[in-house]
Amino acid sequence: MVLPFAARDLVLEHCLREDGKRILLHAMVAMPDHVHLLLSPRRDPDGWPFALVDILQCMKSATAHRINKLLHVSGPVWEEESFDHVLRSNESLKDKCEYIRQNPVRRGLVQRPEEYRWLWLNPEL
Repeated sequence: MVLPFAARDLVLEHCLREDGKRILLHAMVAMPDHVHLLLSPRRDPDGWPFALVDILQCMKSATAHRINKLLHVSGPVWEEESFDHVLRSNESLKDKCEYIRQNPVRRGLVQRPEEYRWLWLNPEL
């Protein structure tokens, strides 16, 4: 599914709203046909990290429901599987952040990352 502008707005808004709850969001970009998230799971009251599979399922479910409502359609929005990768150092965090930042440029959607309105980078990085 190609996400129209309003659906990308919705995804960006949802990700930003989740930041600080079960995740610490480092970067995200909502592309026309996929989303990149760079995040760290936060810990529950018992000190255990929230499960990535639960975080992603909740985000996919909530955004799919809202996108379907927005577009007056029904059915799957996201693929069942997600591709995740565990980062091992701050250097790789910065590398992945830059990869996400450059994604709209590589796809030819903008000349500079700052021009793409569905890109968000944690200012503390």
